[in-house]
Amino acid sequence: MILFDKVQKFLWAFVECAFLALLSIVLVYLILGDSSGAYVKSVVDNVLRFAGAVPTPSLIGLAIVGMLIYLIAVRIR
Repeated sequence: MILFDKVQKFLWAFVECAFLALLSIVLVYLILGDSSGAYVKSVVDNVLRFAGAVPTPSLIGLAIVGMLIYLIAVRIR
């Protein structure tokens, strides 16, 4: 179980860093606009395409599942 905990912490840290990088790229695009570069524009375009392609009921379902996981995690602790 110690190895599992270490791997879980490492993967969670990786996810947090990736999310922070994504948010940083979006922030750069918001600050610089169209002059932010091709890579930044392509990342923002992909984020916007993904957000537009996900139907609203799916987002609501994901939010409900996330809230349930959070509530269960709080009760277990």
